[in-house]
Amino acid sequence: METAVRRPDEAIEAPPERATPLAPPDRRPAASPLDIVSGEIVVEDLNVYYGEFRAVRDVSLTIPPRAVTAIIGPSGCGKSTFLRTLNRMHELTPGARVEGVVTLDGIDIYRPDVDPVQLRRVVGMVFQRPNPFPTMSIYDNVTAGLRLTGRHKRSELDEVVERSLRRSALWDEVKDKLRQPGTSLSGGQQQRLCIARALSVDPEVILMDEPASALDPSATLRVEELIAELRRQYTIVIVTHNMQQASRVSDRTAFFTMGEERAGYLVEADDTVRIFTNPAEQLTEDYISGRFG
Repeated sequence: METAVRRPDEAIEAPPERATPLAPPDRRPAASPLDIVSGEIVVEDLNVYYGEFRAVRDVSLTIPPRAVTAIIGPSGCGKSTFLRTLNRMHELTPGARVEGVVTLDGIDIYRPDVDPVQLRRVVGMVFQRPNPFPTMSIYDNVTAGLRLTGRHKRSELDEVVERSLRRSALWDEVKDKLRQPGTSLSGGQQQRLCIARALSVDPEVILMDEPASALDPSATLRVEELIAELRRQYTIVIVTHNMQQASRVSDRTAFFTMGEERAGYLVEADDTVRIFTNPAEQLTEDYISGRFG
């Protein structure tokens, strides 16, 4: 099946590094098929194209709910492209189209009655580089998605801000400076603010594209600790080049690489312990051991 292109976007493998507003949850019919979900994603025979170029080839993968799935593989193998098909962010790239099926709790997310705006609320995303809205305070960054739905009651917003910042392990660090710009925070704090912003609209799934690659080791540790805490409540899919990070934070790991036509494909997916200690495929073992990539 094919999907129409929405708006231009320059990146294919890397996500946009600009502040992307959260999708308003209420811009959809009352009977939206995404009203109730638990977070299992099933991908069947997925192919992703940008014009004539096929970026992802014949991928089938089940992503279990309430767990962390890591996507690993060499640069350019389609990891980020694959991630972005899970909430239709790839549609922002010129010439993008998909073939195959992606379901969220059995609902085809490419069905005509599924609003991509609502989908991106249910399936939130955190990008590689922290991207707080530069003209907004910490408080307003967290509440941006709620305000877009017409929810302006101060007591409700206050509650959401505290809850989201606590969930992102940032509340104690910023509770006394909520009116300061989000960009006044350190890089690691900004990334946790972006996670709080995603959590404020109560998603079921959180996609993370190299969320710690731009952070120092201390900030990376905080993000990894946060992922470990969030896994009990959310389905998390994380793209990472860091093998140690994948082994530390994930329950399952999927290994992608490129074939002769340079399209990314899935070599194997399994429990993380098995992937890193006894993979089924020699290609996986070669990558993990550093023989290529």
